[in-house]
Amino acid sequence: MTDPRPTRRTVLLTAGAAALAVGCSEYGDNNDSGSDSSPKASAGQELAKATDIPVGGGKIFAAEQVVVTQPQEGEFKAFSNICTHQDCPVANVTDGTINCTCHGSKFSITDGAVEHPPATRALPEKKITVQGGSITLA
Repeated sequence: MTDPRPTRRTVLLTAGAAALAVGCSEYGDNNDSGSDSSPKASAGQELAKATDIPVGGGKIFAAEQVVVTQPQEGEFKAFSNICTHQDCPVANVTDGTINCTCHGSKFSITDGAVEHPPATRALPEKKITVQGGSITLA
C-alpha cells in the first residue's frame, strides 16, 4: 500500500518552486522590455531649477518617473527612471552613471546607454525644456 502523505523531497521542491515564483515576480517579468506604459509626468510640469541638478550628476524625480542629468555645465538630459532590465526604479546618480541597485545595471548620464549590464537597452529619453533657469517636462 502506498503512503498518501507527500515525501520530504516533494514538500521541499514545492516550497522552493513557490519561493522562486514569488521572487521572480517581485519586479515584473524578465522581458527586458523597458516598457514605460504608465507615465506619471505631465507636460509643462516644472521638475526643478537648473541649479538643483549637479554638473556631472543628476536627480531622480520618482513621482514623475524621470531622472534629469547635467553631463556638462548647461547641458540637461532626461530619461525614464525605470530600468530596462526588470522595470525597477533607478536608485541614484553617481560617478557619471544612473544606477539601478536591483541588479546592478548602470546607464550613461549623457545618453542613457547601458554602461554595465544586466540591462541590454538604454533608458528611454524624456523631453524637457530649460527656460529661465527652470526645467520643465515638454
